[in-house]
Amino acid sequence: MPVSLPAFDLAYDELRARWPESTQERDVPTPCGRTRVHVYGPVDGSPLVLLPGGSATGLAWFANAPALGERCRVHAVDLLGDAGRTERRGTPLKSAHDLTVWLDALLDGLGLARTHLCGHSYGAWLAARYALHAPRRVDHLVLVDPTQVFAGFRLGYLLRALPTLIRPSEARARAFLAWETAGTHPDEAWQRLYALATTVPGRKLVTGARPRTTDLSMPVLVLLAEHSRAHHAAKVADRARRMLSQGEVAVLPRATHHSLPLTEPKQLNERLLAFLS
Repeated sequence: MPVSLPAFDLAYDELRARWPESTQERDVPTPCGRTRVHVYGPVDGSPLVLLPGGSATGLAWFANAPALGERCRVHAVDLLGDAGRTERRGTPLKSAHDLTVWLDALLDGLGLARTHLCGHSYGAWLAARYALHAPRRVDHLVLVDPTQVFAGFRLGYLLRALPTLIRPSEARARAFLAWETAGTHPDEAWQRLYALATTVPGRKLVTGARPRTTDLSMPVLVLLAEHSRAHHAAKVADRARRMLSQGEVAVLPRATHHSLPLTEPKQLNERLLAFLS
């Protein structure tokens, strides 16, 4: 399991304090370890599971939770294998299939026979994989600037990310974020948490092939960042429209890949809630 660092834990608790006061913390047992879920919204609201991007933790949705939680029961997840308060114990995590089995167990533990499912970046890749694995459990699927779903990464993005991947440090992660989010000014507490997350020992994000999005059978909303440096938003939008039989695609102005979902959350929240309605 990932080992927490004191500085990371402090940053985690600081961002947790930004969530609404009535937010609950649940540690859900699964065969792969206990999973931390931040839960907010009316008990009788439509369930909405939120999967963050890598290193972001489930807390990254703090700016979205108040609005989404007016109508939905929000469940924001710390991903298995990433930094955060989710443990990795028991059944080894080796493949994309293992991740879908983990999500099966997580939804069972949360008592969710069906749910809306939303993911950002790596979390969007995982959400799409899970929707193909268990389509009867996913009412609506939302993919926020998804990576490795409709297209690969830009070479320039990978080259910029490489120093942080090879020799993780807070300074390198900060420099990478500053480059990718230029002009958007993401929340400082979140930037600190993200940068420290890259340095947590034991992180292991399992990846796999692109999902067969032509086989998605539920309504899908794709929200792309206009200025994403991870990929070319207009090209990804065109490809998504061609591949999805029940797809709605929109490009969010002024956003970058890593500034989502927290920068200018109103446009994302309104699009998402309108889609779920």
